[in-house]
Amino acid sequence: MTEPPAPLRTAVVLGGSHTGMLAARALAESADRVVVVERDVLPEGPEPRKGLPQARHAHMLWSGGVHAVEELLPGVTDVLRDAGARRAPVTTDMVIMGPRGWFRRWPESHHVILAGRDLLDATIRAQVLADERIELLDGAEVLGLEGTAAAVTGVRVRMRDEGERVIEAGLVVDATGRGSGASRWLTALGLPEAERREVDSGLVYASRLYLAPEQARDGYPVVNVQPDPRDEGPARAGFLLPIEDGRWIVTLNGTRGGEPSAANDDFVRFAREELRHPVIGELLERAEPLTDVSVSRTTLNRRYFYERMRAWPENFTVLGDALAAFNPLYGHGLAVGAQSALLLRNVIRRQGWGTPGLSRRIQKAVARPAAAAWDLAIGQDVFYPGATETGPTLRDRLLAAYVGRLMHTATGNGRIARRVTDVTSLERGAAVLLTPPVLLAATLGPLKPPLDGPPLTAEERKAAELE
Repeated sequence: MTEPPAPLRTAVVLGGSHTGMLAARALAESADRVVVVERDVLPEGPEPRKGLPQARHAHMLWSGGVHAVEELLPGVTDVLRDAGARRAPVTTDMVIMGPRGWFRRWPESHHVILAGRDLLDATIRAQVLADERIELLDGAEVLGLEGTAAAVTGVRVRMRDEGERVIEAGLVVDATGRGSGASRWLTALGLPEAERREVDSGLVYASRLYLAPEQARDGYPVVNVQPDPRDEGPARAGFLLPIEDGRWIVTLNGTRGGEPSAANDDFVRFAREELRHPVIGELLERAEPLTDVSVSRTTLNRRYFYERMRAWPENFTVLGDALAAFNPLYGHGLAVGAQSALLLRNVIRRQGWGTPGLSRRIQKAVARPAAAAWDLAIGQDVFYPGATETGPTLRDRLLAAYVGRLMHTATGNGRIARRVTDVTSLERGAAVLLTPPVLLAATLGPLKPPLDGPPLTAEERKAAELE
């Protein structure tokens, strides 16, 4: 008698952006079939789409995330660079005014990948969907989970032309981003509400795309002017990131009372007059604007503590911005999403598909990179007026004072600058900042005198027509 075929191991990923696609790749190792459910109809190439309005703003992928993406998609960094993405060494190719002054351009410690978000997503998407085990179901709205409080058995979706349907699955991964309905879906299954924390700095983003001056279209450094939290009043900051095709994407931002406007003719003025140094505005005066200004107020820090729930259903996990969404100012969302997808693969590889308690183990594992980025984000944001109901705690104040001392030391001590970027790159945990040598260095302060201006080379100033 012929044995019936074994049922397929099916995984469903909700969300087809950066984290969702990487999660699909992670699951393809253990599942026979992976279905990616996406509300938008995804474009073939690097084109804008309705469900990703943040693509109009600056993005970077820190090296902690790059390493995770490379483990999931070997060789993808080269593919990205061939498509025009930049690899910028930290802090060698960076001109940064930190809270305590200008950083020197120390020898490379880590790196970031710079590209327009549409290019980044399209490149990774093409690599992932080349795997025949992964299917894309786009133009589909997620309505909720199927199953019970004990176990999720699938997901209910509504197709634009075909009505509702249920996709049965042995594992459902929510990577739908800030708009995730996971908390609501879980309570609908009979589970209690998850603990949640929000910290809202009131930050407003305004971004615009520029064509760099002709001689500055290849290899120009990142330029970043940060606020000093010791200053009274709103905090204002700016980023200039060189991306593909000789373009600069520039994002200006300000907290409550210091927000940039959506007016095209006010963008350069804000960069020149409202930031702590006018260098970004000076650079933009020589560049050609390619788009209108885009504004976003979606900068709230929000974290769900699903890993703390007493009960958690089998066959369901939450990753990326759906788990913890950060103020985009710090640039950690992409890296955390990549690291979480890699952990998803590794936990399943170690525990085995279908093992009891697997989803809880995954949820606890992905909480680690989320927590690291969360601490970095709220460590500053909690101090802005109105960010929380109670304001910063004593721990927040002590930690901020120490971090401020470290940032001051890093302006004139390359070893401490490296330790700081160990953490901001998400390659190492914050414990490296608490070792005796680092504590001693922070006590002594910078070893070199402060710089009196942005550390652009003579060639870079000339290329950008600043001289």
